[in-house]
Amino acid sequence: MEQAPLRLSVLDQSPVGEDQSAAEALRASADLARAVDTLGYTRYWVAEHHNSPGFAGTAPEILAGQLLATTRHLRIGTGGVLLPRYRAAKVAEVFNVLAALHPGRVDLGVGRAGGPADRFPAQVEEVRLHLGLIPGRRPDPDQSAPVPPRLWLLGAGTNSARHAGQLGASFAYAYFLTHKPGRAVLDAYRAALGAAGHSPQRGVVAVRVVCADTEAKAEELARSVLLWRSRKDLGQDLPLPLAGSVRGHRWSELEAERAGALRRTLVAGTPEQVHARLTALAADHATGEILVNTLTADPADRVRSYQLLAEVFQLPAPRPDAVPV
Repeated sequence: MEQAPLRLSVLDQSPVGEDQSAAEALRASADLARAVDTLGYTRYWVAEHHNSPGFAGTAPEILAGQLLATTRHLRIGTGGVLLPRYRAAKVAEVFNVLAALHPGRVDLGVGRAGGPADRFPAQVEEVRLHLGLIPGRRPDPDQSAPVPPRLWLLGAGTNSARHAGQLGASFAYAYFLTHKPGRAVLDAYRAALGAAGHSPQRGVVAVRVVCADTEAKAEELARSVLLWRSRKDLGQDLPLPLAGSVRGHRWSELEAERAGALRRTLVAGTPEQVHARLTALAADHATGEILVNTLTADPADRVRSYQLLAEVFQLPAPRPDAVPV
Protein backbone atom coordinates (compact mmCIF):
# COMPACT_ATOMS: atom_id res chain seq x y z
CA MET A 1 0.00 0.00 0.00
CA GLU A 2 1.41 3.38 -1.01
CA GLN A 3 2.21 5.65 1.91
CA ALA A 4 0.38 8.99 2.08
CA PRO A 5 2.54 12.05 1.35
CA LEU A 6 3.99 13.84 4.35
CA ARG A 7 1.87 16.82 5.40
CA LEU A 8 3.53 20.06 6.45
CA SER A 9 2.09 22.71 8.77
CA VAL A 10 3.32 25.99 10.27
CA LEU A 11 4.10 26.79 13.91
CA ASP A 12 4.58 30.55 14.07
CA GLN A 13 6.08 32.12 17.21
CA SER A 14 5.97 35.68 15.76
CA PRO A 15 9.74 36.21 16.06
CA VAL A 16 11.03 39.74 16.56
CA GLY A 17 14.19 40.68 14.62
CA GLU A 18 16.66 43.08 16.20
CA ASP A 19 15.57 45.83 13.79
CA GLN A 20 11.83 45.21 14.33
CA SER A 21 9.14 46.24 16.76
CA ALA A 22 6.69 43.73 18.22
CA ALA A 23 3.92 45.31 16.13
CA GLU A 24 5.94 44.75 12.96
CA ALA A 25 6.53 41.12 13.95
CA LEU A 26 2.79 40.54 14.37
CA ARG A 27 2.09 42.06 10.97
CA ALA A 28 4.78 39.78 9.53
CA SER A 29 2.91 36.79 10.98
CA ALA A 30 -0.27 37.93 9.23
CA ASP A 31 1.67 38.39 5.99
CA LEU A 32 3.21 34.92 6.30
CA ALA A 33 -0.17 33.25 6.83
CA ARG A 34 -1.54 34.90 3.70
CA ALA A 35 1.59 33.90 1.76
CA VAL A 36 1.35 30.20 2.64
CA ASP A 37 -2.45 29.92 2.48
CA THR A 38 -2.38 28.59 -1.09
CA LEU A 39 0.89 26.61 -0.85
CA GLY A 40 -0.61 23.36 0.44
CA TYR A 41 0.20 23.58 4.15
CA THR A 42 -2.35 21.85 6.38
CA ARG A 43 -2.56 24.09 9.46
CA TYR A 44 -1.11 27.33 10.81
CA TRP A 45 -0.62 27.68 14.56
CA VAL A 46 0.39 30.73 16.55
CA ALA A 47 2.15 30.50 19.90
CA GLU A 48 1.84 32.25 23.24
CA HIS A 49 4.84 33.85 24.96
CA HIS A 50 5.09 36.59 27.57
CA ASN A 51 7.80 39.03 28.62
CA SER A 52 10.11 37.92 25.81
CA PRO A 53 11.89 40.44 23.55
CA GLY A 54 12.24 37.71 20.90
CA PHE A 55 8.55 36.80 20.52
CA ALA A 56 5.56 39.10 19.93
CA GLY A 57 2.68 36.61 20.25
CA THR A 58 1.16 37.31 23.66
CA ALA A 59 -2.49 36.74 22.66
CA PRO A 60 -2.74 33.79 20.23
CA GLU A 61 -6.54 33.74 20.28
CA ILE A 62 -6.61 37.31 18.92
CA LEU A 63 -4.04 36.56 16.24
CA ALA A 64 -5.82 33.33 15.29
CA GLY A 65 -9.06 35.25 14.76
CA GLN A 66 -7.29 37.71 12.46
CA LEU A 67 -5.70 34.91 10.45
CA LEU A 68 -8.98 33.03 10.10
CA ALA A 69 -10.53 36.17 8.63
CA THR A 70 -7.74 36.71 6.09
CA THR A 71 -7.07 33.13 4.90
CA ARG A 72 -9.29 30.56 3.20
CA HIS A 73 -7.65 27.14 3.18
CA LEU A 74 -5.53 26.63 6.29
CA ARG A 75 -6.73 25.25 9.59
CA ILE A 76 -5.83 27.99 12.06
CA GLY A 77 -5.10 27.45 15.71
CA THR A 78 -2.87 27.86 18.70
CA GLY A 79 0.33 26.11 19.60
CA GLY A 80 -0.68 26.84 22.20
CA VAL A 81 -2.79 28.66 24.73
CA LEU A 82 -1.09 28.44 28.14
CA LEU A 83 -4.18 27.13 29.88
CA PRO A 84 -3.10 27.51 33.55
CA ARG A 85 -3.03 31.30 33.07
CA TYR A 86 -6.76 31.49 32.35
CA ARG A 87 -10.27 30.41 33.28
CA ALA A 88 -10.94 27.31 31.24
CA ALA A 89 -14.54 28.33 30.53
CA LYS A 90 -13.39 31.63 29.00
CA VAL A 91 -10.87 29.88 26.73
CA ALA A 92 -13.65 27.57 25.53
CA GLU A 93 -15.99 30.51 24.94
CA VAL A 94 -13.42 32.27 22.76
CA PHE A 95 -12.81 29.20 20.63
CA ASN A 96 -16.50 28.38 20.35
CA VAL A 97 -16.97 31.83 18.82
CA LEU A 98 -14.08 31.30 16.41
CA ALA A 99 -15.44 27.88 15.43
CA ALA A 100 -18.95 29.27 14.91
CA LEU A 101 -17.59 31.91 12.55
CA HIS A 102 -15.15 29.57 10.78
CA PRO A 103 -16.57 26.03 11.03
CA GLY A 104 -14.14 23.20 10.39
CA ARG A 105 -11.03 25.39 10.42
CA VAL A 106 -10.22 25.92 14.11
CA ASP A 107 -7.62 24.09 16.23
CA LEU A 108 -7.28 24.71 19.97
CA GLY A 109 -3.85 23.65 21.17
CA VAL A 110 -3.25 23.98 24.91
CA GLY A 111 -0.12 23.69 27.03
CA ARG A 112 0.44 23.29 30.77
CA ALA A 113 3.05 26.07 31.21
CA GLY A 114 2.31 29.43 32.79
CA GLY A 115 0.74 28.43 36.10
CA PRO A 116 0.07 25.61 38.56
CA ALA A 117 0.44 22.40 36.54
CA ASP A 118 -1.66 20.37 38.98
CA ARG A 119 -4.79 22.20 37.79
CA PHE A 120 -4.17 21.38 34.14
CA PRO A 121 -6.07 18.05 33.85
CA ALA A 122 -9.19 19.54 35.46
CA GLN A 123 -8.94 22.61 33.23
CA VAL A 124 -8.67 20.47 30.11
CA GLU A 125 -11.77 18.56 31.19
CA GLU A 126 -13.65 21.83 31.67
CA VAL A 127 -12.57 23.04 28.23
CA ARG A 128 -13.79 19.76 26.72
CA LEU A 129 -17.14 20.16 28.45
CA HIS A 130 -17.71 23.70 27.19
CA LEU A 131 -16.63 22.74 23.66
CA GLY A 132 -19.16 19.92 23.65
CA LEU A 133 -16.46 17.25 23.30
CA ILE A 134 -17.55 14.97 26.18
CA PRO A 135 -20.07 12.38 24.94
CA GLY A 136 -23.39 12.61 26.74
CA ARG A 137 -22.60 15.89 28.48
CA ARG A 138 -23.49 19.42 27.49
CA PRO A 139 -22.69 22.68 29.27
CA ASP A 140 -25.54 24.78 30.63
CA PRO A 141 -26.19 26.92 28.69
CA ASP A 142 -24.90 25.06 25.63
CA GLN A 143 -22.98 27.56 23.47
CA SER A 144 -20.78 25.01 21.74
CA ALA A 145 -20.22 25.48 18.00
CA PRO A 146 -21.91 23.14 15.48
CA VAL A 147 -18.41 22.06 14.36
CA PRO A 148 -16.29 22.27 17.53
CA PRO A 149 -12.61 23.18 17.50
CA ARG A 150 -10.20 20.26 17.35
CA LEU A 151 -8.51 19.95 20.74
CA TRP A 152 -4.75 19.38 20.84
CA LEU A 153 -2.48 18.84 23.83
CA LEU A 154 1.11 20.00 23.38
CA GLY A 155 4.09 18.52 25.16
CA ALA A 156 7.58 17.06 25.13
CA GLY A 157 7.11 14.14 27.52
CA THR A 158 5.16 10.94 28.05
CA ASN A 159 2.85 12.38 30.73
CA SER A 160 1.31 14.89 28.31
CA ALA A 161 1.20 12.24 25.59
CA ARG A 162 -0.64 9.73 27.78
CA HIS A 163 -3.05 12.41 28.97
CA ALA A 164 -3.92 13.30 25.36
CA GLY A 165 -4.36 9.65 24.48
CA GLN A 166 -6.63 8.93 27.44
CA LEU A 167 -8.89 11.81 26.36
CA GLY A 168 -8.82 10.98 22.67
CA ALA A 169 -7.39 14.44 21.97
CA SER A 170 -4.82 15.13 19.29
CA PHE A 171 -1.18 15.49 20.35
CA ALA A 172 1.76 17.55 19.11
CA TYR A 173 5.28 16.59 20.21
CA ALA A 174 7.67 19.53 20.69
CA TYR A 175 10.81 18.00 19.16
CA PHE A 176 12.42 21.44 18.92
CA LEU A 177 12.45 21.75 22.71
CA THR A 178 14.46 18.60 23.38
CA HIS A 179 17.17 16.57 21.65
CA LYS A 180 15.77 13.36 23.10
CA PRO A 181 14.12 10.98 20.61
CA GLY A 182 10.37 11.40 20.59
CA ARG A 183 9.30 7.99 19.29
CA ALA A 184 8.76 6.72 22.84
CA VAL A 185 6.59 9.76 23.60
CA LEU A 186 4.43 9.26 20.54
CA ASP A 187 4.24 5.50 21.14
CA ALA A 188 2.93 6.28 24.64
CA TYR A 189 0.29 8.52 23.10
CA ARG A 190 -0.81 5.88 20.61
CA ALA A 191 -0.90 3.18 23.28
CA ALA A 192 -3.06 5.37 25.54
CA LEU A 193 -5.47 6.04 22.67
CA GLY A 194 -5.84 2.33 22.06
CA ALA A 195 -6.23 1.44 25.74
CA ALA A 196 -9.01 4.01 26.10
CA GLY A 197 -10.82 2.75 22.99
CA HIS A 198 -10.33 5.92 20.94
CA SER A 199 -9.79 6.09 17.19
CA PRO A 200 -6.11 5.81 16.23
CA GLN A 201 -4.11 8.99 15.64
CA ARG A 202 -0.41 9.33 14.84
CA GLY A 203 0.33 12.72 16.41
CA VAL A 204 2.43 15.46 14.82
CA VAL A 205 6.02 16.55 15.44
CA ALA A 206 7.06 20.20 15.76
CA VAL A 207 10.54 20.82 14.32
CA ARG A 208 12.65 23.97 14.05
CA VAL A 209 13.68 24.41 10.40
CA VAL A 210 15.49 26.96 8.26
CA CYS A 211 15.61 26.40 4.50
CA ALA A 212 17.33 28.58 1.90
CA ASP A 213 18.36 28.52 -1.75
CA THR A 214 22.00 27.83 -0.89
CA GLU A 215 23.90 26.07 1.87
CA ALA A 216 25.71 29.30 2.70
CA LYS A 217 22.45 31.20 3.19
CA ALA A 218 20.96 28.37 5.23
CA GLU A 219 24.03 28.32 7.49
CA GLU A 220 23.76 32.09 7.95
CA LEU A 221 20.13 31.73 9.05
CA ALA A 222 20.97 28.77 11.27
CA ARG A 223 23.72 30.68 13.07
CA SER A 224 21.27 33.47 13.83
CA VAL A 225 18.84 31.00 15.45
CA LEU A 226 21.66 29.27 17.35
CA LEU A 227 23.09 32.53 18.69
CA TRP A 228 19.65 33.76 19.74
CA ARG A 229 18.77 30.50 21.49
CA SER A 230 22.20 30.09 23.11
CA ARG A 231 21.95 33.57 24.58
CA LYS A 232 18.41 32.87 25.79
CA ASP A 233 19.46 29.63 27.48
CA LEU A 234 22.31 31.49 29.18
CA GLY A 235 19.99 34.17 30.57
CA GLN A 236 20.21 36.84 27.86
CA ASP A 237 16.80 37.11 26.19
CA LEU A 238 17.12 39.28 23.06
CA PRO A 239 15.49 39.67 19.64
CA LEU A 240 16.80 37.51 16.79
CA PRO A 241 20.11 38.87 15.50
CA LEU A 242 20.53 39.96 11.90
CA ALA A 243 23.10 38.25 9.69
CA GLY A 244 25.55 41.14 10.00
CA SER A 245 25.41 40.99 13.79
CA VAL A 246 26.07 37.24 13.76
CA ARG A 247 29.04 37.61 11.41
CA GLY A 248 30.62 40.16 13.71
CA HIS A 249 29.87 38.29 16.93
CA ARG A 250 32.64 36.78 19.03
CA TRP A 251 31.15 33.60 20.45
CA SER A 252 31.91 32.87 24.07
CA GLU A 253 32.89 29.35 25.01
CA LEU A 254 29.52 28.78 26.68
CA GLU A 255 27.61 30.12 23.66
CA ALA A 256 29.53 27.88 21.28
CA GLU A 257 29.01 24.86 23.51
CA ARG A 258 25.29 25.52 23.77
CA ALA A 259 24.98 26.10 20.03
CA GLY A 260 26.62 22.75 19.36
CA ALA A 261 24.00 20.99 21.45
CA LEU A 262 21.15 22.92 19.85
CA ARG A 263 22.22 21.98 16.31
CA ARG A 264 20.95 18.47 16.94
CA THR A 265 17.34 19.65 16.90
CA LEU A 266 17.69 22.31 14.16
CA VAL A 267 17.08 21.18 10.58
CA ALA A 268 18.87 23.58 8.24
CA GLY A 269 19.97 23.44 4.61
CA THR A 270 18.91 23.58 1.00
CA PRO A 271 15.46 22.27 0.05
CA GLU A 272 16.86 18.85 -0.88
CA GLN A 273 18.82 18.57 2.38
CA VAL A 274 15.86 19.61 4.50
CA HIS A 275 13.56 17.27 2.59
CA ALA A 276 15.81 14.33 3.39
CA ARG A 277 16.07 15.15 7.09
CA LEU A 278 12.37 15.86 7.63
CA THR A 279 11.35 12.73 5.74
CA ALA A 280 13.70 10.63 7.90
CA LEU A 281 12.53 12.34 11.08
CA ALA A 282 8.88 11.69 10.21
CA ALA A 283 9.68 8.02 9.59
CA ASP A 284 11.59 7.76 12.88
CA HIS A 285 8.56 9.13 14.75
CA ALA A 286 5.96 7.26 12.63
CA THR A 287 4.10 10.50 11.96
CA GLY A 288 2.44 11.80 8.83
CA GLU A 289 2.73 15.50 9.64
CA ILE A 290 5.51 17.90 10.57
CA LEU A 291 4.83 21.28 12.18
CA VAL A 292 7.57 23.51 10.78
CA ASN A 293 8.81 26.26 13.11
CA THR A 294 11.04 28.79 11.33
CA LEU A 295 12.69 31.75 13.07
CA THR A 296 14.48 34.45 11.09
CA ALA A 297 15.28 38.09 11.81
CA ASP A 298 14.15 39.11 8.32
CA PRO A 299 10.52 38.14 7.56
CA ALA A 300 11.36 37.73 3.87
CA ASP A 301 13.73 34.87 4.71
CA ARG A 302 10.95 33.13 6.61
CA VAL A 303 8.50 33.42 3.72
CA ARG A 304 11.14 32.09 1.33
CA SER A 305 11.89 29.13 3.59
CA TYR A 306 8.26 28.03 3.60
CA GLN A 307 7.97 28.56 -0.16
CA LEU A 308 10.99 26.34 -0.79
CA LEU A 309 9.62 23.60 1.46
CA ALA A 310 6.26 23.64 -0.31
CA GLU A 311 8.07 23.25 -3.64
CA VAL A 312 10.44 20.45 -2.65
CA PHE A 313 7.68 18.46 -0.88
CA GLN A 314 5.36 19.12 -3.82
CA LEU A 315 2.54 20.10 -1.50
CA PRO A 316 -0.75 19.94 -3.38
CA ALA A 317 -2.48 23.25 -3.96
CA PRO A 318 -5.73 23.34 -1.96
CA ARG A 319 -8.93 22.82 -3.90
CA PRO A 320 -11.56 25.55 -3.49
CA ASP A 321 -13.99 23.02 -1.99
CA ALA A 322 -11.43 21.16 0.15
CA VAL A 323 -12.22 20.61 3.84
CA PRO A 324 -9.18 21.22 6.10
CA VAL A 325 -7.87 18.08 7.83
